[in-house]
Amino acid sequence: MTRHVLPYRVPSDDVVVPDPWRLVVEDGEVALPEALPDWDYQMNLRMRRTIHVDVDRARSQSGLPADAALLISAVWTSTGSNLSGPAQHVRLTGAGTVTAELDVLLPGADLGGLLLLDTALVLAARRNDARASSPRRAGSVLWSDRAELRLQGDAPQFPMAVIDFSRTSFPDDAAWHLQISGGMEHATMGSLLLLVNERSTVTATAFQNAARPRPVDRVVLSAVYGDAARILLEHALGHDEFAEEADFPDGSLGATLLSLFDQLFPGQSIADVRLRQRQSPALFASDLQAAVRLFEVT
Repeated sequence: MTRHVLPYRVPSDDVVVPDPWRLVVEDGEVALPEALPDWDYQMNLRMRRTIHVDVDRARSQSGLPADAALLISAVWTSTGSNLSGPAQHVRLTGAGTVTAELDVLLPGADLGGLLLLDTALVLAARRNDARASSPRRAGSVLWSDRAELRLQGDAPQFPMAVIDFSRTSFPDDAAWHLQISGGMEHATMGSLLLLVNERSTVTATAFQNAARPRPVDRVVLSAVYGDAARILLEHALGHDEFAEEADFPDGSLGATLLSLFDQLFPGQSIADVRLRQRQSPALFASDLQAAVRLFEVT
């Protein structure tokens, strides 16, 4: 077990008693799951937790004076979007055991991949009078924990928007369009945009119900996923720099496409699949249909 050794005193772990994160859903609250396989970028996430801190012991065991200001800080990080930010800060006042209530709302458009929630008890303000062995800088961590929530299952995730195709250059009756821009080195979140035609009520409704899809919604979402995977891989295979030895930056379009290729064609080389796609596009389409398990509704 790895343990980080800090250059200052910290309190014992039992000084902080955290309740687990809870996910706020339509019917109330549930324990934070390991994954949300039906999550999409239109789904904002609201999470809550309660944390109890014995502030007197936290200060004394850290060698801090009784008036040292403490703070519970929660920050989030999304591996899919490469974004992070503060979730909530709660200043701890009073003596004895103090309770901090965290209530966090994260926009779905900022998320993707693995969501990391880091909670910490920190020193709120610099202490110039602190002992040499005590924390003195604002933000010094006295205790922390991390929760993880996987938002990205088998399907590729990217930003989406519901618009009226009659006001665009797209065919009025098309159900969706996947827009790809930028090169392989560009960030995935800025390179992909799934446009859903609001005139296609079946498709738009399926995405609205993505958190709790009906059987018909699952069929539609499967069709969109299959088509998006085809477009993405055809785009990737059309670039010579798309190869196993390519070293694309984390969070880039190239890295996302390599991950998708490995998922759909495990054990196969990019060169072999590229050749098949160019020489027999119909066979490639069938191979891809099998790989995405089109219309396998559970």
